[in-house]
Amino acid sequence: MPVRCSEEMVERSHEFYRQIRRRRTVRDFACDDVPLEVIEYCLLAAGTAPNGANLQPWHFVVVSNPVIKQQIRIAAEKEEEAFYSGRAPEEWLKTLEPLGTDANKPFIEKAPHIIAIFAEKQRLQSDGSFAKNYYVTESVGIATGILITALHECGLATLTHTPSPMGFLNKILGRPNHERPFLLLVVGRPAPSATVPKITKKPLEQIASFL
Repeated sequence: MPVRCSEEMVERSHEFYRQIRRRRTVRDFACDDVPLEVIEYCLLAAGTAPNGANLQPWHFVVVSNPVIKQQIRIAAEKEEEAFYSGRAPEEWLKTLEPLGTDANKPFIEKAPHIIAIFAEKQRLQSDGSFAKNYYVTESVGIATGILITALHECGLATLTHTPSPMGFLNKILGRPNHERPFLLLVVGRPAPSATVPKITKKPLEQIASFL
């Protein structure tokens, strides 16, 4: 529906901020099922994102199969264990400490869906050759932001998870080498016992300038 006046535009901006500021990352998910249709339409929303030359350099793999989720958890925890036990700089670990994170990632198995997001560095052409995609990281990042916002609008919680390296996702999910794992998005309803850390967001004057 088109916005008819400036007053309505302002009110919509206020209402969107009131809604999106409620979004929080959770690490404790309920086992409740989430209709796949909800995920499908949120992915369609993500696919509307602006992107370089309209090449749409992304691929989303929705994983609901418990066997595959277990395989991903095992592989992710292996990388996370290496991260927390020596790969990460001490300064980074101190920054993460207030959030209470560690190498154990049970949410990968418990949440009803996880979405593996891949960035397509190249595109396969009809003659079998590859051509370069442009602004891939920027494009996939924007699409991911829209996806997270759409899922929040549907009443779902999300968690962005980026074990490093993530090459195991290509192998487990059967994705080609020209696709680079971007992140894992865990999706579901928050568990009744879920808690989130007390955090604050920077005020407008610290995140924006008006010239």
